[in-house]
Amino acid sequence: MNRSQAHRAIDAIWRLESAKLIAALTRMVRDVSLAEDLAQDALVIALEKWQENGIPDNPGAWLMTTAKRRAIDLLRRNKVRDQKYAEVARSDHVYTEKEIESAVDGEIEDDLLRLIFMTCHPVLSQEARVALTLRLLCGLTTDEIARSFVSAESTIAQRIVRAKKTLSAKKIPFEVPAGVELQERMSSVLEVIYLMFNEGYSPTSGKHWIRPLLCQEALRLGRMLAEIAPSEPEVHGLVALMEIQSSRLKARMNAKHEPVLLMNQNRAQWDQLLIRRGLAALERSRKLGRTLGPYALQAAIAACHAQAPTAEETEWPRIAALYEALSRISPSPIVELNRAVAVSMAFGPALGLIIVDALVSQPSLQSYHLLPSVRGDLLVKLKRYEEACEEFERAASLTRNEQERALLKHRATECKAYIVKGGDDRALYFDGQRD
Repeated sequence: MNRSQAHRAIDAIWRLESAKLIAALTRMVRDVSLAEDLAQDALVIALEKWQENGIPDNPGAWLMTTAKRRAIDLLRRNKVRDQKYAEVARSDHVYTEKEIESAVDGEIEDDLLRLIFMTCHPVLSQEARVALTLRLLCGLTTDEIARSFVSAESTIAQRIVRAKKTLSAKKIPFEVPAGVELQERMSSVLEVIYLMFNEGYSPTSGKHWIRPLLCQEALRLGRMLAEIAPSEPEVHGLVALMEIQSSRLKARMNAKHEPVLLMNQNRAQWDQLLIRRGLAALERSRKLGRTLGPYALQAAIAACHAQAPTAEETEWPRIAALYEALSRISPSPIVELNRAVAVSMAFGPALGLIIVDALVSQPSLQSYHLLPSVRGDLLVKLKRYEEACEEFERAASLTRNEQERALLKHRATECKAYIVKGGDDRALYFDGQRD
């Protein structure tokens, strides 16, 4: 295996395994920053060894074993180990080297949820909590997180470094809290799981249109959280949203691994079990008797799609109304952009374009590729093909996802072909959203 192949392989494996690795190491060393360093050491060793010897049959276990050995070596040679031992001796439990050896063989699933709660501690700002957890759980680079926040990369990097130092200095426990502490962190934890799912559903960058395993992991964590906090309507709302969205994963790509957008998907491929589970979770959220929150409202929107037998039978006026409600309780330019799509589908592209044009000057959307993508779609429907072509080309230049860039470039090429040759424009139909 040459160096380039090794790099590609380890990048793919790292995205799958890094969160579990860091969570297990955090349980061992009780320091998230040190855990990440140890995981990175294992990554470097893997890059060297795998290039020479090939990828092992179980790369995740190989990385875990290597990182575990690094952690033990560190504890053995640590210059301040006597201070650490004294500190541990004053605690309720004394950890032996044998216990540290076997620590990574415990329940990794619980470790991931503990890691989320640890990094969502109120000692950190909301922005720091989300950025740090995206870094650790989703394996996003600082550049990718910066694009999600629409912030400078240097700002995000500093935020993450400060957050890890704060967690270490404050000795934040590696646990799932209870009572008031659980309530204090719930909003941040929900946001992190939501963003984790979105990164799997619509990856920020790379070659993949979807990352199903990341979606599955976020859904698993959401289900676990619903058991811990069964009286929280937004927990059930988020689970409902993820269940219903996950039901479409198989239909979002064709046999050639090319993207298939919502309006063109074969609905027979949608997972009906996940849809039923999602609708049941949404009903549990409603029965708790409070006004639907942001996640439950998004789940209600997803339910409209799930319950429509065909794309043509979608209740777009209801979806537009739900987006209107969402914009009132959780206003943001991105919510407004989605509302514009729903309005265009319900009442015509001209009305949708009015909403989109009002968003063009929003600073937070200047590098957001879906703004020109949606605008291009609406212009196509209004037969303004030259303008639409420019918008699709701009959108393609902004996205970091290779599959999406190819799709948008294809859209621009279709517009050019229609401008030159004329003809039936039905092939230009695009729903304005990834899904």
